[in-house]
Amino acid sequence: MNVKRDQQYTSPPSLLTETIPIIDLSDPNDELVTHKLVKASEEWGVFQVVNHGIPVYLMQQLRELGRQFFELPESEKESVTRPADSQDIEGYFTKNPKHLKAWNDHLIHNLWPPSSINYRYWPKNPVDYRKVTEEYTRNVTKLTDKILGYLSKGLGLRREALKEGLGGDKILYLMRINYYPPSDSVIGAPAHADLCALTLIISNEVPGLQVFKGDHWFDVEYISSAIVVLISDQIMRMSNGRYKSVLHRSVMNKEKTRMSWPVLIEPDHDLVVGPLPDLTGEENPPKFESLAFEDYVHRKLNKLLRD
Repeated sequence: MNVKRDQQYTSPPSLLTETIPIIDLSDPNDELVTHKLVKASEEWGVFQVVNHGIPVYLMQQLRELGRQFFELPESEKESVTRPADSQDIEGYFTKNPKHLKAWNDHLIHNLWPPSSINYRYWPKNPVDYRKVTEEYTRNVTKLTDKILGYLSKGLGLRREALKEGLGGDKILYLMRINYYPPSDSVIGAPAHADLCALTLIISNEVPGLQVFKGDHWFDVEYISSAIVVLISDQIMRMSNGRYKSVLHRSVMNKEKTRMSWPVLIEPDHDLVVGPLPDLTGEENPPKFESLAFEDYVHRKLNKLLRD
């Protein structure tokens, strides 16, 4: 598929009759929820979930504390910057005009499992940051289990299949808080598909996330109580291509600051991930090479994949 990665348009609203699926997880009809979620994953690679079990007040607290952090003086934010001699990907980062890939400042740190957490990169100001983030983590891991269960069922597998294939209790949860100040620049983050398995996102009220489908960019509607779910590369590969890893990007607002809170769900870096054996055979050979996740990331970033 040829995608102009610097395209700066969305199709006229009158031409866009499709909308990104919104799925109510409180529906008691399990088969219907599974069908909707699978259809969205196959056709879009993205959907929004509502009535998902994460309290709205908790989502709002997370937004408010993130906003407060980014409004602190630069000297306070730099207290969670990674040391100069560190290779960590965690910490507070500001945009670098000389190496600009995304027009945003961001804070990134591990959420789960406990063995992966380095609280050096968690802000101590605002004072409730850790308490609220840990409560959000407990909720988002439960939601992820639920979504992986529906996706597994939709493939005709046990509900635990995808979670086990991603490493079970060793699955890594990583949060990145993005801060996009007002700008005349159009693209905040260029078009890309995430390398991980799933990405779960909340944002503030300023729209900007767009997804690509059928030669068009679609705006993701802001729903304050919803979680946006992006199918990412590892789920696409494990499903042998049945589920779509969605191309997406972020656009800027000229007048308002946009913020987003994606949680990236990744396998352990040494774990080999590929099409699940139950989904392949003589009539459906593997479409992707099985690779350690760390190796996959290296190959994709350096354009060395043979898939």
